[in-house]
Amino acid sequence: MSKQTRPIPAFATEAEERIYWEEHDSTEHLDWSKAQRVVLPNLKPSTKTISLRLPQHLLDSLKAAANSRDVPYQSLIKVWLQEKLHSH
Repeated sequence: MSKQTRPIPAFATEAEERIYWEEHDSTEHLDWSKAQRVVLPNLKPSTKTISLRLPQHLLDSLKAAANSRDVPYQSLIKVWLQEKLHSH
Protein backbone atom coordinates (compact mmCIF):
# COMPACT_ATOMS: atom_id res chain seq x y z
CA MET A 1 0.00 0.00 0.00
CA SER A 2 1.50 3.30 -1.07
CA LYS A 3 1.36 6.23 1.31
CA GLN A 4 0.03 9.56 0.05
CA THR A 5 2.76 12.21 0.21
CA ARG A 6 2.72 15.99 -0.04
CA PRO A 7 5.08 17.97 -2.28
CA ILE A 8 8.09 19.56 -0.62
CA PRO A 9 7.45 23.30 -0.39
CA ALA A 10 9.69 25.88 -2.05
CA PHE A 11 11.87 27.77 0.42
CA ALA A 12 13.07 31.34 0.02
CA THR A 13 16.13 30.84 2.23
CA GLU A 14 18.14 28.09 3.79
CA ALA A 15 17.10 29.37 7.22
CA GLU A 16 13.43 29.00 6.26
CA GLU A 17 14.07 25.46 5.09
CA ARG A 18 15.92 24.60 8.29
CA ILE A 19 13.00 25.83 10.41
CA TYR A 20 10.57 23.82 8.29
CA TRP A 21 12.49 20.55 8.68
CA GLU A 22 12.88 21.11 12.42
CA GLU A 23 9.08 21.12 12.66
CA HIS A 24 8.14 18.51 10.02
CA ASP A 25 8.93 14.89 9.40
CA SER A 26 10.28 13.85 5.99
CA THR A 27 7.76 10.99 5.85
CA GLU A 28 5.08 13.60 5.15
CA HIS A 29 6.80 14.16 1.80
CA LEU A 30 8.65 10.95 0.97
CA ASP A 31 7.65 7.31 0.89
CA TRP A 32 10.78 5.79 2.42
CA SER A 33 9.51 2.26 1.69
CA LYS A 34 10.38 2.97 -1.97
CA ALA A 35 13.91 4.14 -1.16
CA GLN A 36 16.75 2.27 -2.81
CA ARG A 37 20.20 1.68 -1.36
CA VAL A 38 22.95 3.40 -3.32
CA VAL A 39 26.67 2.80 -3.45
CA LEU A 40 28.99 5.79 -3.70
CA PRO A 41 32.29 4.19 -4.73
CA ASN A 42 34.20 7.43 -5.28
CA LEU A 43 33.80 8.73 -1.74
CA LYS A 44 37.05 8.83 0.17
CA PRO A 45 37.03 8.03 3.86
CA SER A 46 37.72 10.99 6.06
CA THR A 47 41.27 11.20 7.29
CA LYS A 48 42.89 12.65 10.37
CA THR A 49 46.36 14.10 10.33
CA ILE A 50 48.62 12.77 13.06
CA SER A 51 52.17 13.38 14.10
CA LEU A 52 54.25 10.22 14.40
CA ARG A 53 57.84 10.25 15.55
CA LEU A 54 59.99 7.52 13.98
CA PRO A 55 63.67 6.80 14.29
CA GLN A 56 65.47 8.17 11.22
CA HIS A 57 66.71 4.71 10.19
CA LEU A 58 63.13 3.36 10.23
CA LEU A 59 61.85 6.28 8.15
CA ASP A 60 64.72 5.80 5.69
CA SER A 61 63.86 2.10 5.38
CA LEU A 62 60.18 2.90 4.83
CA LYS A 63 61.02 5.43 2.14
CA ALA A 64 63.35 2.94 0.41
CA ALA A 65 60.65 0.24 0.49
CA ALA A 66 58.09 2.66 -0.90
CA ASN A 67 60.47 3.86 -3.59
CA SER A 68 61.14 0.29 -4.73
CA ARG A 69 57.35 -0.19 -5.06
CA ASP A 70 56.92 3.22 -6.73
CA VAL A 71 54.37 4.41 -4.15
CA PRO A 72 54.42 7.30 -1.68
CA TYR A 73 55.89 6.20 1.64
CA GLN A 74 52.88 7.43 3.64
CA SER A 75 50.58 5.34 1.45
CA LEU A 76 52.76 2.30 2.05
CA ILE A 77 52.64 2.89 5.81
CA LYS A 78 48.82 3.03 5.67
CA VAL A 79 48.64 -0.18 3.63
CA TRP A 80 50.96 -2.02 6.01
CA LEU A 81 49.08 -0.78 9.07
CA GLN A 82 45.78 -1.91 7.55
CA GLU A 83 47.21 -5.34 6.69
CA LYS A 84 48.56 -5.76 10.21
CA LEU A 85 45.21 -4.83 11.74
CA HIS A 86 43.39 -7.32 9.52
CA SER A 87 45.79 -10.10 10.45
CA HIS A 88 44.95 -9.75 14.15
